[in-house]
Amino acid sequence: MKQRKLGAGGPTVSAIGLGCMSFGGIFGKTDLSASLRCLDAARDHGLTFLDVANIYGNGVCEEVLGTWFKGSTGKMVVATKASIINGPPRRFDNSDAYLRAELEGSLKRMGIDHVDLFYIHRREEERPLEEVIGTLSRLIEEGKIGGYGLSEVSPGTVRRAHALHPCMAVQNEYSLWTRLPELGMIQTCADLGIAFVPFSPVGRGAFGREMLDPSQLHPKDFRLTIPRFQGQDWADNAKKILEYRALAASMGHNPAALAMAWVLHQGEHLLPIPGTRTAEHLGDWIGASEIDLSAEDLAAIEAVLPVGWAYGDRYGQEQAMTVQRYC
Repeated sequence: MKQRKLGAGGPTVSAIGLGCMSFGGIFGKTDLSASLRCLDAARDHGLTFLDVANIYGNGVCEEVLGTWFKGSTGKMVVATKASIINGPPRRFDNSDAYLRAELEGSLKRMGIDHVDLFYIHRREEERPLEEVIGTLSRLIEEGKIGGYGLSEVSPGTVRRAHALHPCMAVQNEYSLWTRLPELGMIQTCADLGIAFVPFSPVGRGAFGREMLDPSQLHPKDFRLTIPRFQGQDWADNAKKILEYRALAASMGHNPAALAMAWVLHQGEHLLPIPGTRTAEHLGDWIGASEIDLSAEDLAAIEAVLPVGWAYGDRYGQEQAMTVQRYC
């Protein structure tokens, strides 16, 4: 596994991390033994960067990591997040008291005394950014966190936050069908020496090894709330994805590995965190950092999936209201 820096002043980690959200069941039923096997496989392949959050499975995902840490060897760089209160109603809290309490809960669940990276999961617009970054900088001084990050924010928020205290990482969705970060976020992070951490780089399974069929998803699967996986939007997307799958086969790669390699080629400061529940699916993309794509390869991918090709929004209305829009 190739290595990359987690921000200018951060640790060196594997170029690909593991998003642990699915351990909590958001994409369907999972179990502890399968999650532990997945983590074992990640470690054995040289992956050293794990991403989780307090709300994933209402703490279940962090508890899974805590169980695994007890029996695992090897150093892992860990990121977690806080800010979202599911409710109802769903709201955000970036206050000092809330962030501290949630961080302590996360540390307890994982059985560790600090995290390398702590994200504001969503920006609480009403609270002054100076107050929020003040809290985060004090947590760094106290040794509770190694650095702070921001999730689903705008380039403007990143620049303002970074001016108050250097930001380690920004996490937004980015993949072959979610290209918004190209309109300023990737460039801003590069200019400031901040790691850009794309989540859902395999399109929430749309570019997986097997062609996805939304009608076969678990009734509680989060993807069923997303327009891109519904009705005519999915029918039109599926036609383009089939073209992409044929291209991947002609290039000698499985679709997931090629999608991941494409993300990695968008900049040395990108560290994608695909999510999976199983060691088998992890095996589909874990070697993507070793794939070298030529200018001709990248042009061929762009010809099949040009920017803006996807039908439907990446979030349903409720989720779309939670992110900072900047274009």
